[in-house]
Amino acid sequence: MASHGARSRSGGRPTLEEVAARAGVGRGTVSRVINGSPRVSDATRAAVEAAVAELGYVPNTAARALAANRTDAIALVVPEPETRFFAEPYFSDMLKGVGAELSDTQMQLLLIFAGNDRERARLAQYLAAHRVDGVLLVSVHADDPLPDLLSQLEIPAVISGPRSAAETLPSVDSDNYGGARSAVEHLLARGCRAVAHITGRLDVYGAQRRVDGYRAALLGAGHELDEQLIQPGDFTEEGGRRAMTELLARRPDLDAVFAGSDVMAAGARQVLREEGRRIPDDVALVGYDDSAIARHMDPPLTSVRQPIEEMGRRMIDLLLTEIADRRPAVTRELERRQVVLATELVARRSS
Repeated sequence: MASHGARSRSGGRPTLEEVAARAGVGRGTVSRVINGSPRVSDATRAAVEAAVAELGYVPNTAARALAANRTDAIALVVPEPETRFFAEPYFSDMLKGVGAELSDTQMQLLLIFAGNDRERARLAQYLAAHRVDGVLLVSVHADDPLPDLLSQLEIPAVISGPRSAAETLPSVDSDNYGGARSAVEHLLARGCRAVAHITGRLDVYGAQRRVDGYRAALLGAGHELDEQLIQPGDFTEEGGRRAMTELLARRPDLDAVFAGSDVMAAGARQVLREEGRRIPDDVALVGYDDSAIARHMDPPLTSVRQPIEEMGRRMIDLLLTEIADRRPAVTRELERRQVVLATELVARRSS
């Protein structure tokens, strides 16, 4: 059969209708094949692909997106200052997972910071104009107005960890409760008796769940809870330093510290060394995230590994499902998905 090249019967670019006629199928079937729908038989898909090749048909992606009210863009929104984003491995690992999962799609990824009121107001205007098909929200605080704004605008969204136990948006998180509990049980099994906890920001639900896991491990081992051994932090290195200084002043007899992130553990380690405390001989130390910081610390840091890249990939999977779902928002509300991935304690020389 002779090829028609890239010209149609009218002399212009081949059309969808001409591909359908060449393949002997309907226009809708051609559209499903081009968009990768599984609802097409192998024989039909082969016929359409052959017609596309023979005619030299090139899909008009811009027109397709416009017709479907699509922008082919996703926003990764971080409601934190840029300095924190680039200082913490958690964010770069999350971005790596998101990018890897999007690499086989035609979606563009926009990175947007919303760490202050001015940036949030600008973002609200941008989202209200429906310039993206969906939003990934990373590091969401309990009082953050962005999730509710996205719900009002009916923009598909997935968050990295629920805001509370009653979360309505789809979310992907690690098992913060189980991870924290395993960290403290590890310290208790090593003979530690006064285990302190440096928390993350307690307006983050994941940090609250780590505190719950810490308490559950102590109670499960028959220990009394001592609130003086719990000191709030903020997931930063300086926050870890401040919290460690306060804990040593209040409870100089502590013999172990579970920090709610590797970054805070690094800050705590500096203070312990300055105070002449040997790790782990005098004070055992455990972090959370199992980032590069944990592996490069001296001594190497025992840490709870959460699969951050996998979390990013799963967030994209959920978001693309949300974007493809054209049912009314009320219907989708009943089927919100909360994904929780397992954690793993990685023991090293700090404990």
